[in-house]
Amino acid sequence: MRPQLWHIIVLLVVVLLIFGASKLPDITRNVGKSMKIFKQEVRELRDDVDAVDPNSTTDAPAAPQGSQTQSVPTSTQQGSSGTAPGDTPGDPNR
Repeated sequence: MRPQLWHIIVLLVVVLLIFGASKLPDITRNVGKSMKIFKQEVRELRDDVDAVDPNSTTDAPAAPQGSQTQSVPTSTQQGSSGTAPGDTPGDPNR
């Protein structure tokens, strides 16, 4: 539903009654300045984001190249003798 002309007129009359005719120029001036500052900050934020990573098309970070995973032996893995790595046999003649 789009605002019609009579909606805007009623809104302007209510604003005029609440704030008075003497304050309306100050209010509109302040709203204009605020919008200008807001647009400038949004533009600077976009420029900063573009300057950091202009070719970024994804949000996920890429994995570093050349990184390899190493398998770390755990206590559940068994060596060739049937014992877990790091286990010392109780009997040396075994």
